[in-house]
Amino acid sequence: MVSAVRTVLGDVPPGELGVCDAHDHLFFGSPRLPGQELRSVAAARAELVAFRGQGGGAVVQWTPYGLGRRAADLPPLSRETGVHVVAATGLHQAVHYDEDTLKGLRGRLADVFVSELTEGIGASGVRAGLVKVAGAFHALDAHARWTMTAAAEAHHATGATVAVHLELGTGALDVLDLLCGELGVPPHRVVLGHLNRSPDLVVHRQAAESGCYLAFDGPSRTHHATDWRMPDAVRALADAGFGDRLLLGADTTTAAARSVGGGPGMPYLLRRVRPRLVHAVGEHLVGRILRENPGRAFAVRWR
Repeated sequence: MVSAVRTVLGDVPPGELGVCDAHDHLFFGSPRLPGQELRSVAAARAELVAFRGQGGGAVVQWTPYGLGRRAADLPPLSRETGVHVVAATGLHQAVHYDEDTLKGLRGRLADVFVSELTEGIGASGVRAGLVKVAGAFHALDAHARWTMTAAAEAHHATGATVAVHLELGTGALDVLDLLCGELGVPPHRVVLGHLNRSPDLVVHRQAAESGCYLAFDGPSRTHHATDWRMPDAVRALADAGFGDRLLLGADTTTAAARSVGGGPGMPYLLRRVRPRLVHAVGEHLVGRILRENPGRAFAVRWR
């Protein structure tokens, strides 16, 4: 079996992704962000065109079940813009859902994940290419343990990568203890997101030593004061020999954050973050982080 990245247009070899935004959102909506939903197809298209204009080739959308993925709109957007798009299954923190939605998933969550990975999301026929779940702040609550257990089951059934939202970058080691320790997911099939929000270099190195991938994503947010420390964190991991474990993403979650809405958006990752990192760790490593590492992180031998 050959490893492939499962995009919304089908499975592709990892080398075809090009420059990859490894964590972002074309569509997203949550009751926690009223009035800031990413719903516009035209805006999503314009954002992809802007990203492509900066040299972008692929976007991994981490929007999970029930948060406005608009899966049927993703294939035409990918065709029209020439940007590979990877969709997600999975479940976010409980606060993003009403109780009826969560109750309806009890006892069948892993089955939903597997179905969306292998058959398609709803009636769209679009297959997800990863499972996205989330931890709590410095802990794993009961909801996180439930969703991560289902994600592990889906991984064992399909081979899919499990990507994890770390709340404000915390709880990385607890997540690894659960997913890789108790639940048997190989570390190289786990992506930890938002490490930039908690620039603890010791925890970063401990997580990297497990063999998982570390995503530095969501730069330039007004309520995050850690952007300036991200290059040092990346350099520290690279100097320790973990350059092949690093990923970068823009994590655009609100309409105001899109470049077409006056915010930084997807292009900022390549327009500003990339040259800043080149200054810190060199062109060669940044090229690997954007081109080679995402292919290894999301390409699996699909079962």
